[in-house]
Amino acid sequence: TETSDEFGTGDVKYHLGAEGMYQTRGGQAVTVTLAHNPSHLEYVAPVVVGRTRARQTNRRGQQAVQNPSVAVPIVIHGDAAFAGQGVVAETLNLGALKGYSVGGTIHLITNNQVGFTTDIPDARSTTYASDLAKGFDVPVIHVNADDAEACLDAMRLAMMYRARFHQDALIDLVGYRRHGHNEGDEPAYTQPRMYEAIRNHPTARVRYAELLAGRGTVTAAEAEAQYESVYQHLVAEQQGLKATLAAQREAEPGPRRVVPGPEPSTEVPADTLIALNDMLLARPEGFTVHPKLGRQLERRRQVMEGDGGLDWAHAEALAFASLLTEAVPVRLTGQDTERGTFSQRHLALHDHATGAKWIPLQHLRGALAPFELHNSPLSELATVGFEYGYSAAAPEALVLWEAQFGDFVNGAQVIVDQFMSAGLSKWGVTARLVLLLPHGYEGQGPEHSSARIERFLQLAAENNMRLANCTTPAQYFHLLRRQALRARIRPLVVFTPKSLLRHPLASSQLSELAGGRFQKVMDDAWAAERAGDITRLLLCSGKVYYDLLPEAEKMKQGRPAIARLEQLYSFPEQEVRQLLERYPNLREVVWTQEEPRNLGAWDYLDEKLLAILPRNAKLSYAGRPERASPAEGYPVAHTAAQARLVEDALRA
Repeated sequence: TETSDEFGTGDVKYHLGAEGMYQTRGGQAVTVTLAHNPSHLEYVAPVVVGRTRARQTNRRGQQAVQNPSVAVPIVIHGDAAFAGQGVVAETLNLGALKGYSVGGTIHLITNNQVGFTTDIPDARSTTYASDLAKGFDVPVIHVNADDAEACLDAMRLAMMYRARFHQDALIDLVGYRRHGHNEGDEPAYTQPRMYEAIRNHPTARVRYAELLAGRGTVTAAEAEAQYESVYQHLVAEQQGLKATLAAQREAEPGPRRVVPGPEPSTEVPADTLIALNDMLLARPEGFTVHPKLGRQLERRRQVMEGDGGLDWAHAEALAFASLLTEAVPVRLTGQDTERGTFSQRHLALHDHATGAKWIPLQHLRGALAPFELHNSPLSELATVGFEYGYSAAAPEALVLWEAQFGDFVNGAQVIVDQFMSAGLSKWGVTARLVLLLPHGYEGQGPEHSSARIERFLQLAAENNMRLANCTTPAQYFHLLRRQALRARIRPLVVFTPKSLLRHPLASSQLSELAGGRFQKVMDDAWAAERAGDITRLLLCSGKVYYDLLPEAEKMKQGRPAIARLEQLYSFPEQEVRQLLERYPNLREVVWTQEEPRNLGAWDYLDEKLLAILPRNAKLSYAGRPERASPAEGYPVAHTAAQARLVEDALRA
């Protein structure tokens, strides 16, 4: 289901973005875009840079062509925030990287010499607010905000530097805030001496008017008349805006009406997939692949010809290839994404003798759109912000970012909270961005197990995003194509596997890619044939299914049905109802998860499942007990806990 209107909760006025045209003296029209931004100060910076990269990139044709002169990013910083917020360093680090460069960003520090009420010695360990930029060889131009013409010269110099060297430049605009942090503040409480000086200091406008009058450029009376004219114009604009807002219906937004959303066809003919696979395995003459990798790639040819199973990375490559031939641009970035954290992807091949790189997806015959592939720096915050911004400005493209382990998305929580999940409701802005977050309990400890499904489910509301935890390569294939082809744009979070990447049971046939579609719920084929005899149903999501299945098959009698919830949000209520109705004698539904009881999907699902449970059936839980840490730190403890939850789920 999807929402039928886009009305949300809105945002305070100083968070809202805007776009307009500026007419230059030469008659040229320049589009000026102000990005929507939260009060998390610097976090909009990578979003702005990502939007700029998307605007600079021509995605028509087989190769992406970037022209840095098409758009210029200007990021305005606060002095305390520039020194104090780590996202600034992460964003500066993107500046010269191939996958993220925009030919230089103009950074402007509005330096009021006090962040809010904290004096400089308590706010940073450096002399200047701009010193962080020195570590990235960014030129810094310090300028007095009282000197209007010097400020113009500083901006011209920064723009000239960008045009000549295609690198970042920074202006440290040293000024002050006359009224403190805002008009209602009393700054003299904490900076009495500074604000005594400010009260006796003429404004920048008055100083410049006096300078022009002294030169004879204008008289003092003419300068004052110009000021009054502009001021009255601004007052009139403000009053007109207030009147418009007052005329609008003032009411708390009610619940959104929900209607079914159209589902695109995601099938691809088998002969097309075979042809694409051949192109993905083609290499330039004389190109030498590592012998071990060569055998892995050759297997991809064999499974297309026989009855062998396609693995996860193989299905992913075919999904990307098919989209490129349908004129859908694809951009994939992330931590070790070219090869894949688990050595599964290998979309970029390296010549074993020369080190030369070859990316088959960039050389597909018949491709109508480009494929961008980049390893990202070891960053979550700035890179997810960048890709969100890119995706928001390129709605026709499938943009994906992959974490090395899903747990690491914690480092990008502000982008997830303030942009991905709430941007539609606050600003009417959404994106097709896909987060690929490896998730699964396999004894690798608390930081390599959980992509924190519970957090995304807490943020999911009003159909603001899509969450999936699919269990087969075919499901992943159809999910990616569905995300790229759906008319209604929303972010997608995929809790991707680790051990299942090569698990023999977690493989798919070519026919499953050539036919069918993404299934929000997957039933148990064995149990469906014996529906009248089934009294217990295990409902689970993700990799735990493959822990339950082998043990269930050992049971001589009393084996429960095991179904999979592949889409977590939006909750597929209709499909789950249909699943439950297939088993007329159902007495118990057991939600089974690997995650601790207070984590995972249980707290989100229990009320939803209770509301649609058959009258004579009960709902129970099987999984780890409540925990402060998401997973055990020792393999032995993990093995024991995993065996216990499987036993609890299977035995009545």
